[in-house]
Parts: sequence; C-alpha cells; structure tokens
Amino acid sequence: MTDRKRIAAIVTEYFDGSHADVVVTKFLKGFPTDAGFQAPRVDLVSMYIDQLTERDIGQGLANDHGVPIYPSILGALTLGGEELAVDGVLLIGEHGEYAWNEKEQQLFPRKYFLEQICGVMATSGRSVPVFNDKHLSYNWHDAKWMYDRMDGLAAPMMAGSSLPVCWRNPWLEHDIDSKIDEALAIGFSGLEIYGFHTLEVLQCMVERRAGGETGVTAVTCLEGDDVWQAAEDGRWSRELAEAACEAIENKPAGAIEDHCSNPAIALIEYRDGLRGAALMLDGYVEDLAYAARIEDNQVVATEFFAQGHGGEDEDGPYAHFAYLSLNVEEMFVTGASTAPVERTLLTTGVLEAMLDSRQANHQRLETPWLDVTYQCREPVPWRPVASRPEGACLDPWPPPA
Repeated sequence: MTDRKRIAAIVTEYFDGSHADVVVTKFLKGFPTDAGFQAPRVDLVSMYIDQLTERDIGQGLANDHGVPIYPSILGALTLGGEELAVDGVLLIGEHGEYAWNEKEQQLFPRKYFLEQICGVMATSGRSVPVFNDKHLSYNWHDAKWMYDRMDGLAAPMMAGSSLPVCWRNPWLEHDIDSKIDEALAIGFSGLEIYGFHTLEVLQCMVERRAGGETGVTAVTCLEGDDVWQAAEDGRWSRELAEAACEAIENKPAGAIEDHCSNPAIALIEYRDGLRGAALMLDGYVEDLAYAARIEDNQVVATEFFAQGHGGEDEDGPYAHFAYLSLNVEEMFVTGASTAPVERTLLTTGVLEAMLDSRQANHQRLETPWLDVTYQCREPVPWRPVASRPEGACLDPWPPPA
C-alpha cells in the first residue's frame, strides 16, 4: 500500500494543447520548471472525459499510464465502487462542443460537474480538495453556489488562471499592504475567453494593497472609440497603459490605435476607492501586462510572460501551467489551498458584469453582490525563479525517462 494521494481528473475534452493536456498530462509525466523536472508526488488514478472526439489524446495517455477511464463522474470518483475513493479532483471544464449564449459565453458544465463531485463527497461523509480550471462559471449564481457548497463541505478549493504564477519581466510584485492608487492590466483576444485572464492578472496584483481585497462596487464595459474618449475624460490612465505596453517585448511599432481597431475596456470601481481597468488590445499585442500608480505617484509595470508548447515558433511545454499544477498538487498533498479561491470568485463576477454591461449598451453596472473580501496569502510554494523561462522549461517535451 502507498500513502500517495489518489487524484481523479474530470474533463470536458482532452486533445493536444487543451487545458486537460497542459494540466492533467503533467500529473502523469511530470512538471517542467526552471530548476528541473519535478516528478509527481500524487497518483492520477481515474479519468472521466465528457466528449470523446477524433482528436482525443486522453484515452491513449490513460492507457499508457494505466489509468482507467470511467463512463461517469460517479465512477471516476468512486473507482467503480460505492463511496468516494480518491483524495483530490482536477476539474477541467474547458473546450468541447457546448452551446454559447448571446453574451458570447460558452456554457461549460463546471457547476454541473462540481455538483456531482460535491454529491459524492456529501454522501460519502468525506471531503477532498478540488481544483477548478479558469473561472468558476459563466454566471454569478452558479459561481457563488460552487464557492458556498465547497465551503459548506469544508472542502479545500482552488481555481483560476495560470497567469498569477507566470514569469514577469521585469519582476514586479507589490509588498503586502502596499499603497496602490490605480491599476491597469493589458490583454487581448475575446472579452470572455481572455478577459478572464486579464482580470486575474489585475486581481493577483491589487489584492496585495493596503487593507486587502474589499470587493467591487461597479463595472463598465466600453468598446471602440469610446475607449479612447474615456481616457481623455480621465476615466482610465493612458499613462498606465503606455507603461504596461512598454513592458511587452513582442509588439509592432507605432501607436496602439494603428493596430487595434476595436479596443475594449472594463472600468472597475473597487469598494475602497481603487480604480482598476482591464484593457483589451487585440491586434496590437498577444501578451499580457500590468501597470500601477503607487506611492509618490510612481508608475511601475511588468509583462506577464506565458510559454508555448514547443511548436515551430515556440519553445517549451506550457511550463506556466506546471507552476499552476504544482501549487494545485501542493493542495492535494497538504490538504490546504495555496491561493485564495476568493480571487477567482471575484474575477468570475467582474467578468460577467463586464459582459452584462456590454450587453446593456455599455452602461455602468452597479454590483453590490460583489462584496468579496479576503486577505492575500503569500508566498505560493511554487513560482518561477526567472523573468523568462530557463532550464528544464526550455527542454523538449516530454521529459526524459
């Protein structure tokens, strides 16, 4: 017998480069880090794959590693028995053929999956840690239910993006209880899919401000020329945007407007008076960045650098997901989360409010329900040691035997 924790993976779809691949595969093969490959300290013992398609690689990987695939979430959690038989769950509800709504949100079944996981825990009389990839749900009602249900079961929970544990260049992290007057994150791509990552960049930085997180009182989404007009009107700082973009190495020459025909921004009003913004510059950049105005009117900025998977123009095996996965593994081993799930609860709510504001003709939307308060935890056990990937992070994937 072994005392290693047994983990179940509950995923929507599993193909090359999918979120299941960049997370679950590391629990099978190992975690590439700057300091070298880290062997898994837990055992992946079961999988459930909701949609098996022609591009599926999950079945082959499971077979190679002796991991059974069950036809139901219940089976994967009980290992075909009567009660919960695993010590942790990876919930990867990203990708697959699921409907979209009019707000351009894909209706992934994360709440439905977690409801079944919690049902098995409740009827078995035992709670285990769960990691939920990306935001909790496409709507606040379900996201809050997920948070409350796990809390009611006293089950540790982590969620969110890999961005908070990406490399940063130059390295920047606010001290706990720092003075932050205003902050802005730069993103790209669609408002729902990458707006979430941009909000996680912003939130993992501003949660370190004096007094901790207090919640959000209102959100406004603007698009097109209204974005630039709002800057001229003093509603967000063009100086911070320029500083954040300056930190991004891979960008074209010339003004932002020359390359970004349809910018979008979420103006975020925090309950303690902090002004935040998530500025989406699709067409101008393909990386994320952050800037803030801090004590003595000083502006600081950094690029959040995520790594590719070893394709023709990219090096490495999505190693930023290794740092995320290692922190999740730490939760499985210790039984305590390594990052506040409240961060992702709040970014989930802000993301929905941003899309609701856009749907409501870009009106300012008051959000009294986003009274999410928490104190930042530090440090996370696993994080990059350099401003760019180095060492094993640049080695071929998979790792050597």
